[in-house]
Amino acid sequence: MVDSDSENGDEKKELDLSSSDVVTKYKAAAEISNKAVAAIVALIKDGARIVELAKLGDSTINQEVAKSFKGKNMEKGVAFPTCVSVNHIVGHFSPLSDDTATLKEGDLVKIDLGVHIDGFIATQATTVVVAADAAAPVTGRAADAIAAARMAYEAAQRLIRPGKKVSEVSAVLNKIVEAYGCTLVEGVMTHQLKQFVIDGSKCVLNRPTPEHKVEDAEFEENEVYAIDIVVSSGEGKPKINDEKDTTVYKRALEITYNLKMKTSRAVFSEITSKFPTMPFTLRALVTSPESTAAAAAKPAAGKDKEVSAVQLRLGMVECLNHGLLHGYPVLHEKPGEFVAQFKGTVLLMPNGSDVVTKAPASQTITSEKRCDDAEVAALLATSLKKSKPKKKKASKGEETAVEAE
Repeated sequence: MVDSDSENGDEKKELDLSSSDVVTKYKAAAEISNKAVAAIVALIKDGARIVELAKLGDSTINQEVAKSFKGKNMEKGVAFPTCVSVNHIVGHFSPLSDDTATLKEGDLVKIDLGVHIDGFIATQATTVVVAADAAAPVTGRAADAIAAARMAYEAAQRLIRPGKKVSEVSAVLNKIVEAYGCTLVEGVMTHQLKQFVIDGSKCVLNRPTPEHKVEDAEFEENEVYAIDIVVSSGEGKPKINDEKDTTVYKRALEITYNLKMKTSRAVFSEITSKFPTMPFTLRALVTSPESTAAAAAKPAAGKDKEVSAVQLRLGMVECLNHGLLHGYPVLHEKPGEFVAQFKGTVLLMPNGSDVVTKAPASQTITSEKRCDDAEVAALLATSLKKSKPKKKKASKGEETAVEAE
């Protein structure tokens, strides 16, 4: 999603990677996101409750950011709530606490989350297949989708670099994915990241169509991108089954409205307080540690002020009706298909690209298909870092001349 109105670069100078402090914060956020993803991957198994995995991701982030930059007055925490989307569910599945859905053997699981330190964001996603035998290779159409997504992700890292253009990216990605008999999912974008901006206006549309295009632009040094690749074994045209399944939202900072209902005002006040700029999950409004602790400390008064799940839903209706929130709906591919995702945060540094998010070592993927395109192979063989110029060795005569000086 593009939220160009959220950028206020004209008011003050934007901080970028030319500042070592900014680089440090991006890397700190990335390190925490790496830990959160690793914690979830370690617990993916047959019978695991999806909501518990999502809670683990968010709680890991909150615990780790509390240890980071102690004593500094800055916002930090979840930049995108943990979503655990299975098989044909494309993304944004972050269920409420009472959801009973569990994983089963053979499920293809996508983990997607984000962290920010002082508004500097690191997001990442990875794909894992539930398997009792971790050493067993993943095969079939799930393997095709994962292999295609992984290769396209590696290619995108080499295409999104200073001097190259937005218009040069999508054709290569589509060539790779089609070789595996898969498709890029429509509507998925790689967005530029800025301080407190998770969906910057400079972006790459992975699968452009005559109806949906983005403005061409050149990638520049000191920019940051969340490279997002989502691949389907099917048609790659996601649908919304039910708007009521949406649990992830973000404040629409450009919209103001005086809410009429007391419950709506209470809900929006809590959103504004806890999640002023970043996406959030409804689950965090109901079960946040702060709310639980407050209720325990003040049983009588606390219960009167708590926002119940019913009140939350009622309050959300008015907020949504007046455009105060943007929703991230749960998207679905056709049942029976597999959707794989890889996402990472890349810093376009002067010495080359630095992919600061890293998921745990992946499973063995065995696909019967492959991409043998020579241009793609040459692209993947290039380094993400700039090669250092070799120092020319001085001849004996030159050395003598220097000594004589």
